[in-house]
Amino acid sequence: MKIYAHRGCSGTCPENTLAAFRAAAELPITGVEIDVHLTKDNEIVVIHDEKVNRTTNGRGYIKEMTLKEVKELDCGSWYAEEWSDEKIPTLDEVFDIFENTTHRLNIELKSDVFPYDGLADKVIDLATKRGFINRILISSFNHEDIQSVVQGKKVESAILTFEVLVDVYDYARVIGTKRIHVSLPSAFRRMTTDALRKGAIVYTYTVNDISYAEELQKIGVHGIFTDYPEKMLAYLS
Repeated sequence: MKIYAHRGCSGTCPENTLAAFRAAAELPITGVEIDVHLTKDNEIVVIHDEKVNRTTNGRGYIKEMTLKEVKELDCGSWYAEEWSDEKIPTLDEVFDIFENTTHRLNIELKSDVFPYDGLADKVIDLATKRGFINRILISSFNHEDIQSVVQGKKVESAILTFEVLVDVYDYARVIGTKRIHVSLPSAFRRMTTDALRKGAIVYTYTVNDISYAEELQKIGVHGIFTDYPEKMLAYLS
């Protein structure tokens, strides 16, 4: 079962920071999951929420800030004072960390409420320029974006779903992918076992308990996203 560090090593470092990604880069795991948004001046930045309120000392929407304004924020102190120097990274800066590793990068296109026109194309263009195009996997809850990526760019992609769905594999095939990333509760529902039986590639988020990892491995889930990749690595090894 493959291991992806969820937002980097987010159980031991502030999520989606260079510190979290550096820690993940040191581990012999399959890859890392990264969340991306677009700033007001169309720069790709790595943060989970549409607003900066939860993980920084600022307030407001990423889409209403320039990269310069974003870079002035402290995104580590909320986790622990020792991380006060951490800044919201750009995707380009994250690529720097993994340039000389073999890790795969699962880049989640965020669109909780407001969609970002052109975000998928910008991510793919940057990945191509940096030599990462064969190492990235695009995922999103916005399945329209995934369909456009699959059909237009031929980049490996996955649909994200939180809900329990009927015939999720058949739905994913309509989108154009066999990859389905499901929430932990829905991983143990019939939709997931049916999808696995039909040939889907299924990953589960967010798995931090070893007992859940054991059960997922038994039913044949291909991989997990975890905040504690070190712990899961020790168990699966």
